[in-house]
Amino acid sequence: MTVKMILDCDTGVDDTMAIMYAALHPDIDLLAVGSVWGNVDVPTATRNTIHTLELVGRGDVPVAQGAAGPLLRKDTYFAYFVHGDDGQGNVYDGAPVGPAADTTAAQQIIDIVHANPGEVWLVPVGPLTNIATALALDPELPGLVAGVSIMGGNALAPGNATPVAEANIAHDAEAAAAVFRAPWPIIMAGLDVTMKVVITPERRAVLDAGGKAAQYMSRIMQHYGDFIGQSFGGWIATMHDTIAVAAAAGTLTINTAPVVNVEIDCSDGPSHGATVCDMRGLYAGFPPQEGAHCTVLLDIEESIADEVLALIAAYRRPGEES
Repeated sequence: MTVKMILDCDTGVDDTMAIMYAALHPDIDLLAVGSVWGNVDVPTATRNTIHTLELVGRGDVPVAQGAAGPLLRKDTYFAYFVHGDDGQGNVYDGAPVGPAADTTAAQQIIDIVHANPGEVWLVPVGPLTNIATALALDPELPGLVAGVSIMGGNALAPGNATPVAEANIAHDAEAAAAVFRAPWPIIMAGLDVTMKVVITPERRAVLDAGGKAAQYMSRIMQHYGDFIGQSFGGWIATMHDTIAVAAAAGTLTINTAPVVNVEIDCSDGPSHGATVCDMRGLYAGFPPQEGAHCTVLLDIEESIADEVLALIAAYRRPGEES
């Protein structure tokens, strides 16, 4: 069964892989992508998103530019040190891309969801500013979507932006709080699982042996993997955002994923941006919690990495030699 999907990306390196996967998978109907600030500034995220879609022959997918900063706070900060100054590992060749859609990312979500009630998965893999904005514009959205699959947060794992907070949530905690409070089904693909599914040099070789899109993906991963590898003792790349795509599409094998209550810490203290997950049912097999609507991924099959890389490696544009 084909899953209709809207991605929302702050397109750096791992977002690029998520876009490729969603655009190429035969069971995903990628309806649109929104860009948002986060890894890079929003114009760069927009350009990278359009470029990625064109690279895999999906220039037909509309890309709408979204928020340039957080919902309420004035401070913006980016992760160029992780993703490169261009958000593409400092290897983007400057090739021009097509135009963005003549709408905002938030309005694009509203329009598409209303045209496909009950069918569309929202998959935000950056700060949740666009999703919160769409929710504020149309409070009926939670009853109109199939669900929201978020790359963000952490339940039992440490944070990566701070000791307790994951970057996408910490970038705009108030937006995240609004999204997690809304009564729609949520999947939280956080650091508990995304730091465990890794791309080793051996796995990366699959991309090197693939088509031009796959080889581009491999090249932009070098800088990213150099940074991530500092936590592993050698070159390693994570594929954070693709896990949220696979979870929404049903292509991910999930072993442990309790449905729990989650709140976002919006204080100005050291726990700002933390996803406070009620994990008190851990020792009793996670009995039902009243009002809970967030499925928190805790254990998944790592084989998803091989499936994703094989799909991207297999792609050839028309006329490209295999």
